[in-house]
Amino acid sequence: MKRLMRLRASQHLRDLGAETEFNRAQLIQPFFVVEGIESDEPIPGLRGTVRHHTASALKQIEKDLADGVTHFLLFPVPAEKKESAFAHDSTGKTISEIRRQFGDSLCLWVDTCLCSYTTHGHCAVLNEKGINHAATLDELAKSAVAFARAGADGISPSDMMDGRVARIRAALDEEGFDLVPIMSYSTKFASNFYGPFRNAADSAPQFGDRRHYQLDVRNRTDAINSSRRCAEEGADLLMVKPGLTSLDLIRPIHEQTGRQVGAYQVSGEYAGLVLLAEQGLIKFEEALRETWHVFKRAGAQYIITYGARYAKEMGIGR
Repeated sequence: MKRLMRLRASQHLRDLGAETEFNRAQLIQPFFVVEGIESDEPIPGLRGTVRHHTASALKQIEKDLADGVTHFLLFPVPAEKKESAFAHDSTGKTISEIRRQFGDSLCLWVDTCLCSYTTHGHCAVLNEKGINHAATLDELAKSAVAFARAGADGISPSDMMDGRVARIRAALDEEGFDLVPIMSYSTKFASNFYGPFRNAADSAPQFGDRRHYQLDVRNRTDAINSSRRCAEEGADLLMVKPGLTSLDLIRPIHEQTGRQVGAYQVSGEYAGLVLLAEQGLIKFEEALRETWHVFKRAGAQYIITYGARYAKEMGIGR
């Protein structure tokens, strides 16, 4: 069954999907919560973004809400790295505490991947032959259910494994979370622009790279087919990543899938603006606003950006 009602279930989701305006409700603020740290840790290049412990993340969310942010994307970073059978107790407690303190005043998406959990930094469970596909899908489904049970509003799988959206959708539905939407990283390229993020999330591969499961930047057809597959498997929202290098894909994906498509202004793209501004070569807020309008011009319905918390002071309306 196509559950179109998922994206009508709250005012946050309805505002996110509004097609006739650009407002702060269509900006999503990423944040990192790292198990076991005692004080905030700065992230080079990501102005205004740090690695939080739970208490400091709650304070940041409170401030962000006052500054008009309503959508958040949580990246959990566990203290213990494993090869399988991953635990989500710490992340579940963080999600539950966010929900307890802020209720329905925000929409909390949770990135769902294994790269921050594994000893090797890849987005999958591995065996002697490479990716253990069935075990990986099982772990992703367990993660999604754990996050939804703790109080996540939406699940955002970023791993790029074949079939993960269908497996997650089935698991959520089986556990009674049929109205929890999936915002899929549906067209995600193997890119050089993820550097600051990988430091923040402790997710850099310890060997090799991710080119055998992330998309080749040279291939348009594969990029569109990847999003079409996610739509067919039940994704409610689609996404291109990195955003600025995928502008040509946003509208075609929307036209071929009928799904709303967002853009992730990734850490390297954002850090480029920060570093240029630090050298006095651009005006940071003007350049940031310009990139957002380019995303919207290309057809992006929503934008994930580390600068969402600056939108109100930049004059972006509600």
